[in-house]
Amino acid sequence: MQKPNGLHHLAIATADVKGQIEYFTSVLGMELVALYWMHGVEGAWHAFLKLNDHASIAFVQLPTLGAIAPSVGVTHAGFPGGPCAPGTMQHLALNVDSEEDLLALRDRVRSHGIVVLGPIDHGFCKSIYFAGPEGLALELSTSAQAIDARAWIDPEVVALAGISADELERYRRPTPTADRGGAVPQPSRDPAKPEMAWPVEQYRHLLSLSDDELTRLMSQPEPPVKLAAA
Repeated sequence: MQKPNGLHHLAIATADVKGQIEYFTSVLGMELVALYWMHGVEGAWHAFLKLNDHASIAFVQLPTLGAIAPSVGVTHAGFPGGPCAPGTMQHLALNVDSEEDLLALRDRVRSHGIVVLGPIDHGFCKSIYFAGPEGLALELSTSAQAIDARAWIDPEVVALAGISADELERYRRPTPTADRGGAVPQPSRDPAKPEMAWPVEQYRHLLSLSDDELTRLMSQPEPPVKLAAA
């Protein structure tokens, strides 16, 4: 069955890309693997910090971001149990392989003068909590085994969320779909469906293109640094 199978990248807005790179490389030991002009976005920088060969934390710095004032409880939660606006990132939890790794990372973070809470045992994972630049609420977690849905889907919360028995069965076992090799056509715009907030004229133009035309127009596959042939 087709489904996402891991994190490729999680993009976080920043007004200080250098400060975020400094933090994630020095405090968490992640490698900077990309820093370039963001494709198709005037004046924006894009940075990628490696989790593994196929997953990264990314930062986007736009010229206008410095003028947008952060507001705890609106733009970000400030801590893992705090409120923030729907659709924004509430907190970022990164995985480590073992409790030993969790404690080693706690030592590393604390050695940089940053307060760390935990480990806290949540049953299916153990986690530590600390802050990052620009109000990021960060967590490191480790799980000894996969989550057992039979134990961790609470009937009380299911009912309070308005989820019926049939819906719960569908959520637990999504309907498989046949692979059509990318042949499904673009649907017509439906205001009731989620849409990206592109500038209106640009969005209309992009929707007027075929998939192949959009790929040719928007793709920028060449890296900013040309490497010598091996």
